[in-house]
Amino acid sequence: MKVGILDSTLREGEQTPGVVFTVEQRVEIAKALSDIGVTMIEAGHPAVSADIYEGIKRIVKMKKEGIITSEILGHSRAVKRDIEVAAELEVDRIAIFYGISDIHLKAKHHVTKEEALNIISETVSYAKSHGVKVRFTAEDATRADYQYLLEVIKTAKDAGADRISIADTVGVLYPPKTRELFKDITSRFPDVEFDIHAHNDLGMAVANALAAVEGGATIIHATVNGLGERVGIVPLQVVAAALKYHFGVEVVKLEKLPEVASLVEKYSGIPMPPNFPITGDYAFVHKAGIHVAGILNDPSTYEFMSPQTFGRNRDYVIDKYTGKHALKDRFEKLGVKLSDSELDQVLAKIKANPSARFYRDVDLLELAENVTGRILKPRPPENIQAIVSVKCDSNVYTTAVTRRLSVIQGVKEVMEISGDYDIIVKVEAKDTNELNQIIESIRSVKGVRSTLTSLVLKKL
Repeated sequence: MKVGILDSTLREGEQTPGVVFTVEQRVEIAKALSDIGVTMIEAGHPAVSADIYEGIKRIVKMKKEGIITSEILGHSRAVKRDIEVAAELEVDRIAIFYGISDIHLKAKHHVTKEEALNIISETVSYAKSHGVKVRFTAEDATRADYQYLLEVIKTAKDAGADRISIADTVGVLYPPKTRELFKDITSRFPDVEFDIHAHNDLGMAVANALAAVEGGATIIHATVNGLGERVGIVPLQVVAAALKYHFGVEVVKLEKLPEVASLVEKYSGIPMPPNFPITGDYAFVHKAGIHVAGILNDPSTYEFMSPQTFGRNRDYVIDKYTGKHALKDRFEKLGVKLSDSELDQVLAKIKANPSARFYRDVDLLELAENVTGRILKPRPPENIQAIVSVKCDSNVYTTAVTRRLSVIQGVKEVMEISGDYDIIVKVEAKDTNELNQIIESIRSVKGVRSTLTSLVLKKL
Protein backbone atom coordinates (compact mmCIF):
# COMPACT_ATOMS: atom_id res chain seq x y z
CA MET A 1 0.00 0.00 0.00
CA LYS A 2 1.33 3.41 -0.99
CA VAL A 3 0.49 6.06 1.59
CA GLY A 4 2.32 8.89 3.32
CA ILE A 5 1.67 11.73 5.75
CA LEU A 6 1.51 15.42 4.96
CA ASP A 7 1.88 17.19 8.28
CA SER A 8 0.12 20.56 8.43
CA THR A 9 0.89 21.50 12.04
CA LEU A 10 2.66 24.66 10.86
CA ARG A 11 -0.27 25.73 8.64
CA GLU A 12 -3.56 24.13 9.68
CA GLY A 13 -2.28 23.64 13.22
CA GLU A 14 -1.53 27.34 13.67
CA GLN A 15 -5.13 28.05 12.66
CA THR A 16 -6.18 26.61 16.03
CA PRO A 17 -7.62 29.48 18.11
CA GLY A 18 -4.90 30.90 20.35
CA VAL A 19 -1.98 29.10 18.69
CA VAL A 20 0.96 31.17 17.40
CA PHE A 21 4.38 29.70 16.59
CA THR A 22 7.53 31.82 16.60
CA VAL A 23 10.01 31.50 13.73
CA GLU A 24 12.34 29.44 15.93
CA GLN A 25 9.51 27.17 17.00
CA ARG A 26 8.43 26.66 13.39
CA VAL A 27 11.93 25.59 12.44
CA GLU A 28 12.23 23.24 15.42
CA ILE A 29 8.87 21.62 14.71
CA ALA A 30 9.74 21.18 11.02
CA LYS A 31 13.02 19.49 11.96
CA ALA A 32 11.21 17.17 14.39
CA LEU A 33 8.62 16.26 11.74
CA SER A 34 11.33 15.49 9.20
CA ASP A 35 13.19 13.39 11.79
CA ILE A 36 10.15 11.16 12.36
CA GLY A 37 9.79 10.70 8.61
CA VAL A 38 6.69 12.55 7.41
CA THR A 39 6.52 12.61 3.61
CA MET A 40 5.54 16.27 3.29
CA ILE A 41 5.54 19.32 5.55
CA GLU A 42 3.03 22.06 4.82
CA ALA A 43 5.22 24.83 6.21
CA GLY A 44 2.64 27.61 6.15
CA HIS A 45 1.02 30.30 4.02
CA PRO A 46 3.90 32.75 3.43
CA ALA A 47 1.70 35.63 2.23
CA VAL A 48 -0.07 35.76 5.61
CA SER A 49 2.71 37.41 7.63
CA ALA A 50 6.42 38.17 7.71
CA ASP A 51 7.17 35.64 10.47
CA ILE A 52 5.59 32.78 8.52
CA TYR A 53 7.57 33.87 5.45
CA GLU A 54 10.81 33.88 7.45
CA GLY A 55 10.02 30.51 9.01
CA ILE A 56 9.45 28.90 5.63
CA LYS A 57 12.60 30.53 4.27
CA ARG A 58 14.68 28.96 7.05
CA ILE A 59 12.97 25.59 6.65
CA VAL A 60 13.68 25.58 2.90
CA LYS A 61 17.32 26.45 3.65
CA MET A 62 17.55 23.45 5.99
CA LYS A 63 16.06 21.29 3.23
CA LYS A 64 18.75 22.46 0.81
CA GLU A 65 21.42 21.68 3.43
CA GLY A 66 20.07 18.15 3.89
CA ILE A 67 19.02 18.75 7.50
CA ILE A 68 15.37 18.30 6.55
CA THR A 69 14.41 15.59 4.05
CA SER A 70 10.61 15.95 3.79
CA GLU A 71 9.04 17.70 0.81
CA ILE A 72 8.30 21.33 1.76
CA LEU A 73 5.01 22.93 0.68
CA GLY A 74 3.97 26.57 0.65
CA HIS A 75 0.25 27.27 0.93
CA SER A 76 -1.44 29.73 -1.41
CA ARG A 77 -4.82 31.13 -2.34
CA ALA A 78 -5.73 31.02 -6.00
CA VAL A 79 -4.17 34.46 -6.33
CA LYS A 80 -1.10 35.26 -8.40
CA ARG A 81 0.59 37.37 -5.72
CA ASP A 82 0.31 34.51 -3.18
CA ILE A 83 1.82 32.16 -5.74
CA GLU A 84 4.71 34.54 -6.42
CA VAL A 85 5.51 34.83 -2.72
CA ALA A 86 5.55 31.03 -2.33
CA ALA A 87 7.61 30.58 -5.50
CA GLU A 88 10.30 33.05 -4.48
CA LEU A 89 10.91 30.96 -1.36
CA GLU A 90 11.77 28.01 -3.62
CA VAL A 91 9.48 25.54 -1.86
CA ASP A 92 9.23 22.07 -3.38
CA ARG A 93 5.53 22.42 -4.06
CA ILE A 94 2.91 25.16 -4.09
CA ALA A 95 -0.45 24.13 -2.63
CA ILE A 96 -3.29 26.20 -4.08
CA PHE A 97 -6.77 26.03 -2.59
CA TYR A 98 -10.16 27.24 -3.80
CA GLY A 99 -13.65 26.65 -2.42
CA ILE A 100 -15.80 24.80 -4.95
CA SER A 101 -19.12 24.11 -3.22
CA ASP A 102 -22.13 26.19 -4.26
CA ILE A 103 -22.12 27.96 -0.91
CA HIS A 104 -18.42 28.89 -1.24
CA LEU A 105 -18.80 30.04 -4.82
CA LYS A 106 -21.77 32.20 -3.92
CA ALA A 107 -21.04 33.49 -0.42
CA LYS A 108 -17.23 33.70 -0.49
CA HIS A 109 -15.93 33.96 -4.04
CA HIS A 110 -18.99 35.58 -5.70
CA VAL A 111 -18.30 33.80 -9.00
CA THR A 112 -20.08 31.37 -11.29
CA LYS A 113 -18.95 27.78 -11.68
CA GLU A 114 -17.44 28.57 -15.07
CA GLU A 115 -15.56 31.58 -13.70
CA ALA A 116 -14.20 29.43 -10.87
CA LEU A 117 -12.88 26.85 -13.34
CA ASN A 118 -11.08 29.61 -15.23
CA ILE A 119 -9.51 30.91 -12.01
CA ILE A 120 -8.36 27.42 -11.03
CA SER A 121 -6.88 26.75 -14.45
CA GLU A 122 -5.12 30.11 -14.64
CA THR A 123 -3.57 30.01 -11.16
CA VAL A 124 -2.47 26.38 -11.30
CA SER A 125 -0.84 27.04 -14.70
CA TYR A 126 0.81 30.18 -13.31
CA ALA A 127 2.26 28.25 -10.37
CA LYS A 128 3.44 25.47 -12.65
CA SER A 129 5.24 28.04 -14.83
CA HIS A 130 7.54 28.78 -11.87
CA GLY A 131 9.05 25.32 -12.21
CA VAL A 132 7.55 23.81 -9.05
CA LYS A 133 5.19 20.93 -8.38
CA VAL A 134 1.60 21.95 -7.73
CA ARG A 135 -1.13 20.50 -5.55
CA PHE A 136 -4.64 21.81 -5.91
CA THR A 137 -7.03 21.60 -2.97
CA ALA A 138 -10.74 21.51 -3.72
CA GLU A 139 -11.95 23.22 -0.57
CA ASP A 140 -15.35 22.06 0.69
CA ALA A 141 -15.25 19.35 -1.99
CA THR A 142 -17.50 17.02 -0.02
CA ARG A 143 -20.43 19.47 -0.15
CA ALA A 144 -19.94 20.31 -3.82
CA ASP A 145 -22.00 18.98 -6.70
CA TYR A 146 -20.22 15.75 -7.62
CA GLN A 147 -20.19 16.31 -11.38
CA TYR A 148 -18.75 19.75 -10.79
CA LEU A 149 -16.05 18.27 -8.52
CA LEU A 150 -15.03 16.01 -11.41
CA GLU A 151 -14.82 19.08 -13.67
CA VAL A 152 -12.63 20.82 -11.09
CA ILE A 153 -10.27 17.83 -10.84
CA LYS A 154 -9.92 17.65 -14.63
CA THR A 155 -9.32 21.40 -14.87
CA ALA A 156 -6.60 21.36 -12.20
CA LYS A 157 -4.97 18.29 -13.73
CA ASP A 158 -4.95 19.74 -17.23
CA ALA A 159 -3.42 22.95 -15.85
CA GLY A 160 -0.49 21.04 -14.35
CA ALA A 161 -1.45 19.84 -10.86
CA ASP A 162 -0.11 16.34 -10.22
CA ARG A 163 -1.81 16.10 -6.82
CA ILE A 164 -5.41 16.93 -5.91
CA SER A 165 -6.52 17.27 -2.30
CA ILE A 166 -10.12 16.47 -1.46
CA ALA A 167 -11.01 18.62 1.54
CA ASP A 168 -13.82 17.58 3.85
CA THR A 169 -13.75 21.15 5.15
CA VAL A 170 -16.56 20.89 7.68
CA GLY A 171 -16.09 17.22 8.54
CA VAL A 172 -19.35 15.81 7.20
CA LEU A 173 -18.08 12.68 5.44
CA TYR A 174 -18.51 9.19 6.84
CA PRO A 175 -16.27 6.19 5.97
CA PRO A 176 -18.37 4.28 3.39
CA LYS A 177 -19.05 7.50 1.48
CA THR A 178 -15.37 8.46 1.66
CA ARG A 179 -14.22 5.08 0.34
CA GLU A 180 -16.74 5.25 -2.52
CA LEU A 181 -15.67 8.81 -3.41
CA PHE A 182 -11.96 8.02 -3.62
CA LYS A 183 -12.48 4.76 -5.49
CA ASP A 184 -14.38 6.62 -8.15
CA ILE A 185 -12.05 9.60 -8.62
CA THR A 186 -8.88 7.49 -8.58
CA SER A 187 -10.33 5.24 -11.27
CA ARG A 188 -11.37 8.22 -13.39
CA PHE A 189 -8.00 10.00 -13.01
CA PRO A 190 -5.31 7.29 -12.77
CA ASP A 191 -2.49 9.74 -13.59
CA VAL A 192 -3.29 11.99 -10.60
CA GLU A 193 -2.49 11.29 -6.94
CA PHE A 194 -5.05 12.26 -4.33
CA ASP A 195 -4.83 13.61 -0.78
CA ILE A 196 -7.47 13.47 1.94
CA HIS A 197 -7.87 16.54 4.15
CA ALA A 198 -10.40 15.42 6.76
CA HIS A 199 -11.72 17.71 9.47
CA ASN A 200 -12.94 16.20 12.72
CA ASP A 201 -16.22 18.05 13.34
CA LEU A 202 -18.15 14.78 13.71
CA GLY A 203 -15.24 12.85 15.23
CA MET A 204 -14.67 10.74 12.12
CA ALA A 205 -11.51 12.27 10.66
CA VAL A 206 -9.26 9.25 11.29
CA ALA A 207 -11.90 6.79 10.07
CA ASN A 208 -12.44 8.87 6.94
CA ALA A 209 -8.70 9.07 6.31
CA LEU A 210 -8.37 5.28 6.48
CA ALA A 211 -11.37 4.86 4.17
CA ALA A 212 -9.82 7.31 1.71
CA VAL A 213 -6.63 5.24 1.69
CA GLU A 214 -8.69 2.13 0.97
CA GLY A 215 -10.19 4.07 -1.91
CA GLY A 216 -6.81 5.03 -3.35
CA ALA A 217 -5.64 8.21 -1.59
CA THR A 218 -1.85 8.26 -1.21
CA ILE A 219 -1.42 11.17 1.22
CA ILE A 220 -3.23 11.86 4.49
CA HIS A 221 -3.17 15.40 5.87
CA ALA A 222 -2.58 15.39 9.62
CA THR A 223 -1.43 17.61 12.46
CA VAL A 224 0.36 16.71 15.65
CA ASN A 225 -2.21 16.38 18.46
CA GLY A 226 -5.02 16.96 15.93
CA LEU A 227 -4.69 20.75 15.91
CA GLY A 228 -6.57 22.86 13.38
CA GLU A 229 -9.62 25.01 12.70
CA ARG A 230 -12.46 24.45 15.18
CA VAL A 231 -11.91 20.88 16.47
CA GLY A 232 -8.99 20.19 14.14
CA ILE A 233 -8.11 17.52 11.61
CA VAL A 234 -6.60 14.01 11.67
CA PRO A 235 -4.19 13.60 14.63
CA LEU A 236 -0.83 12.41 13.33
CA GLN A 237 -0.11 9.97 16.15
CA VAL A 238 -3.54 8.30 15.92
CA VAL A 239 -3.62 7.77 12.16
CA ALA A 240 0.00 6.58 12.16
CA ALA A 241 -0.85 3.92 14.74
CA ALA A 242 -4.02 2.93 12.84
CA LEU A 243 -2.11 2.54 9.56
CA LYS A 244 0.42 0.30 11.29
CA TYR A 245 -2.21 -1.84 12.99
CA HIS A 246 -4.67 -2.23 10.13
CA PHE A 247 -2.42 -2.14 7.07
CA GLY A 248 1.06 -2.91 8.41
CA VAL A 249 2.36 0.42 7.03
CA GLU A 250 4.73 2.50 9.16
CA VAL A 251 4.44 6.05 7.83
CA VAL A 252 6.56 7.64 10.59
CA LYS A 253 8.94 6.51 13.33
CA LEU A 254 6.31 5.50 15.84
CA GLU A 255 8.68 5.45 18.82
CA LYS A 256 9.33 9.19 18.34
CA LEU A 257 5.67 10.24 18.45
CA PRO A 258 5.67 11.14 22.18
CA GLU A 259 8.58 13.54 21.65
CA VAL A 260 6.99 15.45 18.80
CA ALA A 261 3.61 15.45 20.58
CA SER A 262 5.20 17.00 23.69
CA LEU A 263 7.06 19.55 21.57
CA VAL A 264 3.89 20.74 19.85
CA GLU A 265 1.95 20.67 23.11
CA LYS A 266 4.57 23.00 24.64
CA TYR A 267 4.71 25.45 21.73
CA SER A 268 1.00 25.47 20.94
CA GLY A 269 -0.08 25.95 24.55
CA ILE A 270 -2.87 23.44 23.94
CA PRO A 271 -2.62 20.74 26.62
CA MET A 272 -3.05 17.15 25.49
CA PRO A 273 -5.91 15.41 27.35
CA PRO A 274 -4.57 12.54 29.47
CA ASN A 275 -6.89 10.12 27.64
CA PHE A 276 -5.64 11.19 24.19
CA PRO A 277 -4.86 8.10 22.07
CA ILE A 278 -1.25 6.86 21.81
CA THR A 279 0.54 9.84 23.42
CA GLY A 280 -1.83 10.80 26.24
CA ASP A 281 -0.66 10.09 29.79
CA TYR A 282 -3.31 7.38 30.27
CA ALA A 283 -2.99 5.70 26.85
CA PHE A 284 -1.23 2.65 28.34
CA VAL A 285 -2.26 2.96 31.99
CA HIS A 286 -4.74 0.37 33.29
CA LYS A 287 -7.08 0.64 36.26
CA ALA A 288 -9.74 -2.03 36.74
CA GLY A 289 -8.51 -5.07 38.66
CA ILE A 290 -9.52 -7.53 35.94
CA HIS A 291 -7.73 -5.42 33.32
CA VAL A 292 -4.54 -5.24 35.37
CA ALA A 293 -4.61 -8.97 36.06
CA GLY A 294 -5.00 -9.54 32.34
CA ILE A 295 -2.09 -7.34 31.23
CA LEU A 296 0.18 -8.82 33.93
CA ASN A 297 -0.44 -12.27 32.47
CA ASP A 298 -0.53 -11.24 28.81
CA PRO A 299 -0.45 -7.54 27.81
CA SER A 300 -2.35 -8.24 24.60
CA THR A 301 -5.50 -8.86 26.66
CA TYR A 302 -6.03 -5.10 26.94
CA GLU A 303 -3.47 -3.53 24.57
CA PHE A 304 -3.90 -3.48 20.79
CA MET A 305 -0.15 -2.89 20.33
CA SER A 306 2.79 -2.82 22.71
CA PRO A 307 3.41 0.61 24.27
CA GLN A 308 7.12 0.16 23.51
CA THR A 309 6.20 0.45 19.81
CA PHE A 310 5.38 4.07 20.55
CA GLY A 311 8.23 4.74 22.96
CA ARG A 312 5.88 4.34 25.93
CA ASN A 313 5.70 2.07 28.99
CA ARG A 314 2.64 0.38 30.41
CA ASP A 315 1.55 1.03 33.96
CA TYR A 316 -1.48 0.61 36.16
CA VAL A 317 -3.24 2.59 38.85
CA ILE A 318 -3.60 1.43 42.43
CA ASP A 319 -6.96 2.46 43.91
CA LYS A 320 -10.25 0.91 45.07
CA TYR A 321 -10.54 -1.03 41.77
CA THR A 322 -7.22 -2.78 42.38
CA GLY A 323 -6.97 -6.52 42.92
CA LYS A 324 -4.46 -8.50 44.94
CA HIS A 325 -2.58 -9.60 41.81
CA ALA A 326 -1.76 -6.02 40.85
CA LEU A 327 -0.87 -5.01 44.40
CA LYS A 328 1.56 -7.93 44.75
CA ASP A 329 3.18 -7.05 41.43
CA ARG A 330 3.62 -3.39 42.43
CA PHE A 331 5.30 -4.31 45.71
CA GLU A 332 7.57 -6.78 43.92
CA LYS A 333 8.60 -4.01 41.53
CA LEU A 334 9.45 -1.90 44.58
CA GLY A 335 11.57 -4.75 45.92
CA VAL A 336 9.24 -5.30 48.90
CA LYS A 337 8.00 -8.79 49.80
CA LEU A 338 4.74 -9.10 51.71
CA SER A 339 2.90 -12.20 52.84
CA ASP A 340 -0.57 -12.98 51.52
CA SER A 341 -2.05 -11.89 54.84
CA GLU A 342 -0.16 -8.58 54.74
CA LEU A 343 -1.26 -7.97 51.15
CA ASP A 344 -4.87 -8.61 52.17
CA GLN A 345 -4.57 -6.04 54.96
CA VAL A 346 -3.03 -3.41 52.68
CA LEU A 347 -5.73 -4.03 50.09
CA ALA A 348 -8.42 -3.70 52.75
CA LYS A 349 -7.02 -0.30 53.75
CA ILE A 350 -7.04 0.82 50.10
CA LYS A 351 -10.67 -0.22 49.59
CA ALA A 352 -11.63 1.43 52.87
CA ASN A 353 -10.71 4.79 51.34
CA PRO A 354 -12.83 4.84 48.14
CA SER A 355 -12.37 8.57 47.55
CA ALA A 356 -8.61 8.28 46.92
CA ARG A 357 -7.89 8.91 43.23
CA PHE A 358 -4.81 6.68 43.25
CA TYR A 359 -1.99 5.55 45.51
CA ARG A 360 1.59 6.55 44.77
CA ASP A 361 4.42 4.17 45.56
CA VAL A 362 5.31 6.19 48.64
CA ASP A 363 1.67 5.89 49.82
CA LEU A 364 1.78 2.11 49.37
CA LEU A 365 5.01 1.86 51.33
CA GLU A 366 3.46 3.83 54.20
CA LEU A 367 0.42 1.52 54.23
CA ALA A 368 2.66 -1.54 54.19
CA GLU A 369 4.76 -0.18 57.05
CA ASN A 370 1.61 0.41 59.11
CA VAL A 371 0.49 -3.16 58.45
CA THR A 372 3.85 -4.89 59.00
CA GLY A 373 5.40 -2.61 61.59
CA ARG A 374 8.65 -2.75 59.59
CA ILE A 375 10.66 -0.02 57.88
CA LEU A 376 10.59 -0.94 54.20
CA LYS A 377 13.33 0.17 51.84
CA PRO A 378 12.37 0.16 48.15
CA ARG A 379 14.73 -1.12 45.49
CA PRO A 380 16.90 1.61 43.91
CA PRO A 381 15.46 3.02 40.67
CA GLU A 382 16.22 1.29 37.37
CA ASN A 383 16.20 2.38 33.73
CA ILE A 384 17.00 5.99 34.55
CA GLN A 385 16.77 8.80 32.00
CA ALA A 386 18.52 12.10 32.58
CA ILE A 387 19.29 15.36 30.81
CA VAL A 388 22.84 16.65 31.25
CA SER A 389 23.41 20.35 30.48
CA VAL A 390 27.01 20.96 29.44
CA LYS A 391 28.96 24.23 29.57
CA CYS A 392 32.05 24.33 27.33
CA ASP A 393 35.34 26.20 27.65
CA SER A 394 35.30 29.44 25.68
CA ASN A 395 38.29 28.47 23.55
CA VAL A 396 36.91 25.24 22.07
CA TYR A 397 34.57 24.47 19.19
CA THR A 398 31.23 23.32 20.59
CA THR A 399 30.71 21.01 17.62
CA ALA A 400 33.96 19.19 18.39
CA VAL A 401 32.80 18.59 21.97
CA THR A 402 29.42 17.42 20.67
CA ARG A 403 31.07 14.79 18.50
CA ARG A 404 33.11 13.45 21.44
CA LEU A 405 30.03 13.28 23.66
CA SER A 406 27.94 11.45 21.06
CA VAL A 407 30.12 8.32 21.18
CA ILE A 408 29.94 7.84 24.96
CA GLN A 409 28.03 4.67 25.85
CA GLY A 410 24.65 5.57 27.33
CA VAL A 411 24.39 8.88 25.47
CA LYS A 412 21.26 8.81 23.29
CA GLU A 413 21.01 12.35 21.90
CA VAL A 414 23.26 15.41 21.79
CA MET A 415 22.05 18.89 20.85
CA GLU A 416 23.86 22.24 20.64
CA ILE A 417 21.90 25.12 22.19
CA SER A 418 22.32 28.78 23.07
CA GLY A 419 22.02 30.30 26.54
CA ASP A 420 23.67 29.54 29.88
CA TYR A 421 24.71 26.09 28.60
CA ASP A 422 26.16 25.06 25.25
CA ILE A 423 25.07 21.44 24.86
CA ILE A 424 22.18 19.28 26.04
CA VAL A 425 22.84 15.53 26.39
CA LYS A 426 20.11 12.92 26.86
CA VAL A 427 21.39 9.80 28.62
CA GLU A 428 19.90 6.48 29.70
CA ALA A 429 21.31 4.19 32.39
CA LYS A 430 20.20 0.92 33.95
CA ASP A 431 20.83 2.21 37.50
CA THR A 432 22.34 5.09 39.49
CA ASN A 433 25.84 3.61 39.41
CA GLU A 434 25.84 3.50 35.61
CA LEU A 435 24.39 7.01 35.47
CA ASN A 436 27.25 8.32 37.61
CA GLN A 437 29.77 6.63 35.31
CA ILE A 438 28.20 8.26 32.23
CA ILE A 439 28.24 11.69 33.88
CA GLU A 440 31.92 11.26 34.80
CA SER A 441 32.69 10.28 31.20
CA ILE A 442 30.96 13.46 30.00
CA ARG A 443 32.89 15.60 32.46
CA SER A 444 36.19 14.07 31.36
CA VAL A 445 35.72 15.13 27.71
CA LYS A 446 38.22 17.78 26.68
CA GLY A 447 36.52 21.18 26.49
CA VAL A 448 33.77 20.45 29.06
CA ARG A 449 33.90 23.02 31.86
CA SER A 450 30.86 22.03 33.95
CA THR A 451 27.63 20.01 33.87
CA LEU A 452 24.18 20.06 35.43
CA THR A 453 22.18 16.83 35.60
CA SER A 454 18.39 16.65 35.75
CA LEU A 455 16.55 13.36 36.14
CA VAL A 456 13.57 12.68 33.85
CA LEU A 457 10.60 11.75 36.02
CA LYS A 458 8.18 9.23 34.49
CA LYS A 459 4.49 9.99 34.88
CA LEU A 460 1.93 7.31 35.68
